[in-house]
Amino acid sequence: MKFAGIHERAIARKGGVEALNALLPKRPSANELEARTDDRYLSEITRCVFKAGFVWRVIENKWAGFEAAFHGFVPAYWQQVPPDVLEALARDERIVRNMQKIRTVPENALMIMDAAREHGSFGAFLKQWPPEDQVGLLLWLKRHGARLGGNSAQYFLRRVGWDGFILSSDVMAVLRHNDLLDASPGSKKSLQQAQTAFNHWQQETGMPYSHLSRIVSCSIDT
Repeated sequence: MKFAGIHERAIARKGGVEALNALLPKRPSANELEARTDDRYLSEITRCVFKAGFVWRVIENKWAGFEAAFHGFVPAYWQQVPPDVLEALARDERIVRNMQKIRTVPENALMIMDAAREHGSFGAFLKQWPPEDQVGLLLWLKRHGARLGGNSAQYFLRRVGWDGFILSSDVMAVLRHNDLLDASPGSKKSLQQAQTAFNHWQQETGMPYSHLSRIVSCSIDT
């Protein structure tokens, strides 16, 4: 299906081109990815992990406490943190005291450090990964990180400015309605089908993947 029809519906639903454009994410910048320090990547990964299945507003309201409790999320420290530090965090009222999610911090710190050793920084690692292979990156994050399956990795990539789609329920509905996706939600096949659709739309329009994704989500009544 041509993206023009989806774009027109989104414009109509949001009350015009300017109104729709105001909802689009900031255009991604590869240089900004590389400029972001590794501690900020661990912070954003942790934020998305804690938000999954929880009230997002609560995590945002507590985030200053998270930053203080995790001492700024320095990966070199957290990759080898002593167990008693994690146990203390499970009693720390500044954060959401979910031990399973707390334990993801050392694992994701190690993932960041391993990528940084090979590429110079985690931002440089993300910068070199092409958006036309977002599925490959999502699978890499799921395999090497902790609790980065589902949509958590997609939201993380959007928050840090990597140019990709988010398979929200609205986006999935549009893909299914247009016979572009028939695989089980969350499966590798469904990710590949979505990637194929977004690759075609990107080639058709020249738009960033993040803009395509937002426009698709705005094109459907919910």
